[in-house]
Amino acid sequence: MTRRRPAAAQPGLPVLTTLDAVAALVERVGEPLYVRWSRGPEPDLAHHAGASSTDDLTGTSLPGLSANPLGVEPWWSDRPVRLWVARRLHDYSHLRHDKAPGVRPWVLSGREAGRGPDNEPLVRDVRPMAWIDPRVIDEAEDEVRRQRGPWGPLRRAP
Repeated sequence: MTRRRPAAAQPGLPVLTTLDAVAALVERVGEPLYVRWSRGPEPDLAHHAGASSTDDLTGTSLPGLSANPLGVEPWWSDRPVRLWVARRLHDYSHLRHDKAPGVRPWVLSGREAGRGPDNEPLVRDVRPMAWIDPRVIDEAEDEVRRQRGPWGPLRRAP
């Protein structure tokens, strides 16, 4: 299910309100999709001329927006796309708390221009696709919690 956000959030950009809606988008779109955690496409594309990110550790400008792939890998086989997407969203869910206020996930497509210092894709020619509602992250975390074994976000406690 998708719904529209008020114009202040991002004019015309739909909001994915369920994990199933995100999974359906990943299955339906015939190009690589990524999730980015930021204040959104408008500030990213306006602030980062040419769509670039900055490495938080060194301050180095990167040749694209850092994002995480949502595309299902072949080795995932016939496992549910919903679970794949839940895992991808869960892995970086800590960013909503660790980054600046107002940071939230959004889906984009584009061309991979390289890899960042954490081996994340750096995306150019960005095309914003949709916001991901915060409830979807909660739903993803619930889905991951139901799995067997010690899954957790990539941010591991020391």
